[in-house]
Amino acid sequence: MAPFQHSKLCFFSLSLLLLLLLLPFTVTSQSNRNVSLGSSLTTGSNSPWLSPSGEFAFGFQRITTDGYLLAIVFDKIPERTVVWSANRNNLAPGGSRVELTTQGRLVFTDPSGNQIWAANTNGPVASHAAMLDTGNFVLAASDGSSLWESFEDPTDTLLPSQIMERESRLIASHSRSNHSEGRFKFIMQLDGNLVMYQRDEHPGTPSEYAYWSNQSTIPSGYRLVFNQSGFLFVASINGTVLDYVFSNGGSSQDFYHRVTLDYDGVLRYYEHPKRNASIIDE
Repeated sequence: MAPFQHSKLCFFSLSLLLLLLLLPFTVTSQSNRNVSLGSSLTTGSNSPWLSPSGEFAFGFQRITTDGYLLAIVFDKIPERTVVWSANRNNLAPGGSRVELTTQGRLVFTDPSGNQIWAANTNGPVASHAAMLDTGNFVLAASDGSSLWESFEDPTDTLLPSQIMERESRLIASHSRSNHSEGRFKFIMQLDGNLVMYQRDEHPGTPSEYAYWSNQSTIPSGYRLVFNQSGFLFVASINGTVLDYVFSNGGSSQDFYHRVTLDYDGVLRYYEHPKRNASIIDE
């Protein structure tokens, strides 16, 4: 089974695009629909927090009859694909709530008020939050700087403009319908190597093993970059491209892009057409 696959939901002519390294990020770099302190969402009772274009939504997704996932999804394609989730190993019951508290904390609680999950801002408190058009949900300080980002705490998916620094990882879902952590993980290691592992599911058995690795980026590999042109590559500390993981992508004006470590252990590149988004060729 190949560790990498490029899945296209419609066929198109490819053209090489200018490679753009990610520019320094600030929350104020785009027009936002800021989430103010004291705002909250409850399962099944109110609208999600949308990005300015409405392309991404932060809120609750019903997974089972009474089980919810706090997630970010593509909100303009028929299958509202989850690209990030909090506390993914345990679904929340109906009546659960997420709040940007008046103290500047993003807190997810069950119906009894018990904390399920909270964003770690390492001390500072936020003045507001924002769901960005990149698919990144951000807690921001009063000067617009980022205190916490969903991009820095990925689950199984990368989106354009997202970076995996050394020691960052993706963990595959258990199955198509079960978003809890599964058998496979994908890591940008400290030694600069990009590696896929099968996780050890049985305590006491031999340690996890690598079923794919990219030896060519040792020791210079510093980060994995998914740039806004749809190219996924390993870069050195000065931004030099060392190796491509996926080197061809369609225009970001015409397609939504994502790279996902799927439940079967294969890293796949997906493209969803923006035009006529209600009709997707399987």
